[in-house]
Amino acid sequence: MDYNNTPPGYPPQPGQPAPVISVKEWMITLLLLAIPLVNLIMLFIWAFGGGTNISKSNYAKAALLWAAIWIVVYIIFFVLFGAAMFAGISRMENMPSSY
Repeated sequence: MDYNNTPPGYPPQPGQPAPVISVKEWMITLLLLAIPLVNLIMLFIWAFGGGTNISKSNYAKAALLWAAIWIVVYIIFFVLFGAAMFAGISRMENMPSSY
């Protein structure tokens, strides 16, 4: 069975499997994802733009979800760490000097 009978850039017809993404295309994809700022733009294009292979679209959506999860974790960490640091600084300011 030929899975690559759909022209590039077009979604598969209902009932047809998505075309297989070649190793060359995955290498280009990973290269683009290694470039800062370009990676975010490309992930949004692949995730929500039309005409992208379903596998690549799902990968981009998953990568964006992981990025959002890590951003939330970092924000929580920095808020807690910052609150602890400011509490320690204010405690040090209120201590009497012994010299």
